[in-house]
Amino acid sequence: MTKTTSPTVWVLGASSGIGKAVAIAYAKKGASLVLSARRVNDLEQTQQECKAFTDHVWVEPLDLAEPSSHQTVTKRVEEHLGHLDVLFHSGGITSRTEASEATMDVERRMMEVNYFGVISITKAAMPMLEAAKGHVVVITSVAGKLGTQFRSSYAASKHALHGWFDSLRLEIEPKGMHVTLVCPGYIATPLTVHALTNDGSALGEMSDKQTKGMPADVFAAKLLKKLPSKPHEVIIGGTEVMSIRLKRWAPALLHAILKRSKVT
Repeated sequence: MTKTTSPTVWVLGASSGIGKAVAIAYAKKGASLVLSARRVNDLEQTQQECKAFTDHVWVEPLDLAEPSSHQTVTKRVEEHLGHLDVLFHSGGITSRTEASEATMDVERRMMEVNYFGVISITKAAMPMLEAAKGHVVVITSVAGKLGTQFRSSYAASKHALHGWFDSLRLEIEPKGMHVTLVCPGYIATPLTVHALTNDGSALGEMSDKQTKGMPADVFAAKLLKKLPSKPHEVIIGGTEVMSIRLKRWAPALLHAILKRSKVT
């Protein structure tokens, strides 16, 4: 690997949306990057856009739902980067399912990708992070704090991330490492197009709220300004993020609002 003084960053979910925007934002800072996701063509497009700002960008395709490959991919990342200053988790899927109607295959798929895949990569990357006193940044969601209609599986997977990474933070901070959980509101990404429905088929359309959400590059710029202080949690979005406060201070009011809200 070419020696550089720039930060080393592994971005998962870098093929589109938040992950792509974050990768480009780090590239503008001169970072050495590894980009991972399932869609190779889209990853290579992100790589080309990053190369306008940094020469050190590698693509390592990865499927979060295939844990048997995670150690092998992590070894290749280590060959590129040596150590790891930032492990950025943005990979994942969402759902538009009914809690009582979604198949168990859909329930398991959501947890396999959004939870088990994320912690599998984190475990594999821990030696690289420890060597650099690195920073784990995890994109969760407002849904990691509360549930809404038709997002039961998604909310469960994001709640699980909060529990696991809150515990991990306490264990690794004495070693000089850090964990930041990021709760975005509505961000204008194609996430809902691929949302799983009750039978596992894709929703195939953007939700109105997603379409009108904060642009991903604006979100990425706001987030990267906050990360140097190593906050435990970051919440970025529009008025929808107020629901997190309502959940704590006025849960009955939030329940009434959510019952009336269009959430698809």
